[in-house]
Amino acid sequence: MKNNILPKNLKAKTYFFLILLFCISSHASAISSNFTTKEIKFVSEGVSLAGTIFTPNNIQAAVVIVHGSGQEKRMIDFATTLANNGIAVLTYDKRGVGESGGVYAGPEVGTNNVDFANLNLLSLDVSAAVNTLSKSLSNNQISIGLTGGSQAGWIIPLAAQKNKKVKFMTIFSGALITVKEQLRFQFYTNGDKNFWDTHSEEEARKHVFNDPDKYEFIDTNPNDVLSTLSIPGFWIFGGKDIQVPVKLSIEYLDKLKSKGKRYEYKLFPDLGHNTAFSKSEEPMNDAINWIKSIN
Repeated sequence: MKNNILPKNLKAKTYFFLILLFCISSHASAISSNFTTKEIKFVSEGVSLAGTIFTPNNIQAAVVIVHGSGQEKRMIDFATTLANNGIAVLTYDKRGVGESGGVYAGPEVGTNNVDFANLNLLSLDVSAAVNTLSKSLSNNQISIGLTGGSQAGWIIPLAAQKNKKVKFMTIFSGALITVKEQLRFQFYTNGDKNFWDTHSEEEARKHVFNDPDKYEFIDTNPNDVLSTLSIPGFWIFGGKDIQVPVKLSIEYLDKLKSKGKRYEYKLFPDLGHNTAFSKSEEPMNDAINWIKSIN
């Protein structure tokens, strides 16, 4: 009769492998147990856009993630964080990027990228994404909102104005000044991370309002749109931002709030631009808690 007993060293290796496999399987199961994902495509203005829908087991709200100015694909890490906190997400490859059709209007600070025609087109893409996410939700009572940072601060209000399904907005480092004013400020700071250590708010504002424009394009003023919206909004700013003049943006928000708009904000004095992706988890946690608090 054959001996079916494994050699001692082989038995140990086999046992170790089985334990490792169990641990990997258990870990993978734990990661995916909070939500499911589905690859989707949807059409906007004659172009096919590709994305992913994240559906939590227990949905408390839903959002479409809106891109900044770069050639951005779908934001998987951002969506995963939201989905793990009970927020359904549609994130997609930007027009002309990744698996999405169309043409990306770049470079980031070029005329085509910041012209109203492009921002408006991107807001139409966002509106189409909202409709797609809405159709995927089994419960039509779930509120859908928009979230994103930087250039999304101009695009989100435009999309919310177009689509009444949008019930709230959460904006990271979004300017409440015109695109031309923001570019003047950005050219003045010139990427100097220590800018606010050597310059005053008064100096910065002189350049925001008085410097000549470097480009000619159709401008966008977010306050014109924000003054017409009735949905709540939450802005998160970094006090050391050198792309957006934060104190000026907050002043505009305060004016809108004084007129009865349901707009809130939080300032993190030591953070810079792109507060959503800072080393601190606090901005993202605050955004998630705010979304849950209004739903």
